[in-house]
Formats: sequence, structure tokens, C-alpha cells
Amino acid sequence: MVRIHRLSAYLRRRFGERVQKIPLDAGFSCPNRDGTLSREGCVFCNPQGSGSGLLDRGLSISEQWAFWRDIHVKKHGLRLFTAYLQSYSNTHGPAARLAGVLDRLTGLPGLSCLAIGTRPDCLDDEKLDLLAESRERLGLAEIFLELGLQTASDETLRHINRGHDTAAFAQAARAAAERGLTVVAHVMAGLPAPHGREGLAELLDTVDFVNSLPVGGIKFHNVYVCRGTRLARWHDDGRYDPPTQEEYLYWLGEAVMRLDPRTVVHRLNGNPAQGELVAPAWAGNMRKVHNAVRDHFEREDIWQGKLNGAGNGPPEWFDPEQP
Repeated sequence: MVRIHRLSAYLRRRFGERVQKIPLDAGFSCPNRDGTLSREGCVFCNPQGSGSGLLDRGLSISEQWAFWRDIHVKKHGLRLFTAYLQSYSNTHGPAARLAGVLDRLTGLPGLSCLAIGTRPDCLDDEKLDLLAESRERLGLAEIFLELGLQTASDETLRHINRGHDTAAFAQAARAAAERGLTVVAHVMAGLPAPHGREGLAELLDTVDFVNSLPVGGIKFHNVYVCRGTRLARWHDDGRYDPPTQEEYLYWLGEAVMRLDPRTVVHRLNGNPAQGELVAPAWAGNMRKVHNAVRDHFEREDIWQGKLNGAGNGPPEWFDPEQP
């Protein structure tokens, strides 16, 4: 039984074959790191940001693309790929810089979709128009605009030094959707909050908030503690403990049942980079976490939207032939 509307199955239905994501580092920074808003960043964020590290090795966008594409072609015979501008906030700075990066995607072999990781407060009409125009110019089937929401609690957002509120996310989501861009919300379970730590109630509030907006996809992340972060200092001082695996499985199951069944699930758990994890230990084994999520969903008979319009079983457009 297919229990969630997975991105892999969504893309396979759309293209008739597997579409592989390729991470690209275009050298962007973050307004919460470069002094525009703050130099401290969000309390949970690794100062090095996410990404492959290939830019630090001197590889251009096209060279990064060739590096990963060659691996996937040789190993799996794949033909189609999504370019993922991943590190930091990839619409931060002037629109001209974003335009230059988009130009460098022209002609990348096998490029079918684009995913852009950014913040809702790093978008304006000019940048959104530019992204919408680039979809046609680059011949892209879809642009996934991945926006960090994290939580629907403005109180928690202030506590974690996020630098924007929920209204900024809602405004950006609506403006992006009006232009045909697919918004993907990043949501974190177990964030530190003024009262201690967010739990199930806050996660369900966040899912309800996402459901109320034109959001086409979601990424769920369990909060884990990274080296070199303020959260790591809080953890060392006994001020914060991340969720246990049992807590996260229960919260995630409840959230998925509450989630709109049409929303595409891009991720179900966080994946620490090698060497960055402080706690919890369980978060460091991605395969075991995936298996635990699958087993929990099967044992508890959980499927996406069970409590939100899909009470009789997953919608018929969930393809049981796909993994």
C-alpha cells in the first residue's frame, strides 16, 4: 500500500521515468548570516550550510552538473534530472545575480525541473517574475520553490532567530503560486521554543497552516543538533534536547494523516551531513530512520490525508505499482 504522495512517484507518473535531483552550489549567502538581518543565523543551522562542497573545490555550475550527472548515468542509466540550488538562500541579493545563475543552467543535458532553496523574505515581484519567465526559457516542466517555514508559531520563529514571520511565508507562497511556481514548505518538528520545545500540537498547527495555503509540496525535518550552532551550546548546557525517535514517529504519523492528500511529500526526515551531528544518535542512520517510519506507518495503518479527506484510503491517483 502506498501511504504517502511521494515526490519520486509524482515525478515518475509525470515523466514516465525516474528523475534524479542534482545539488548545485551557486555561492549564495543568507541574510541571516551576512549581516543583512543577523550574523548569527538560525539557532539550528550549520554555519557551513547544506550542499555538496563542490563549489569550494572550484567547480562551476556546469562542472558540478557534469560531476553528478555522469555518476547517475553510469550507475543507473538515468536521463532526466532536477537542478537543486541548495546551499543557503538562493534568491538572496539582487535579481541580476539570480538571473546570472539561471542563465548558467541553460543547456545542461537532461535538465527537466528546477528546485530552489530559499527564504520567504528573499523574494519580491521582480525575482518571482524572473523565475516564472525562466521556466519557459529553460524548457522546465516545473520549478519547485522550497521555502523555509519551519513552524507556524511566530513566537518560536523569534526564539530561533529565524528573521521572518509566518505572514512573510504566506505572502511569498501566494505570490509564487500565482506565477505557476510550486511552493514546497520546509517544516521542522521539535524546535526549541520559549516554553521549552515544540511538540505535536505545534506541528499540527503548522500542517494546518500549510494546508490553508497554495503549497504543493512539503519537507518534514526532525530537529537534530549540529556542531558549531547555538543549539549545540543550548544542548551542552542542558537547555535543549531533541525529539526521541519514538516521539518523532508519533508526531510525523499524526501530521501526515492531517496533511492535504494532494500535497507532494519531498522528505520525511532530516539527514545530517557527515561529521556535523551532535544529537540525537538515531538521526545519523538515514536507512534505519526510513525503515522505522515505514514500519510505524504500516503498524498504525497511517496514510496521508486519513484525517483530511482521504478517510477511506489513499486517493486513487496514488499509484500502487510505484515504490
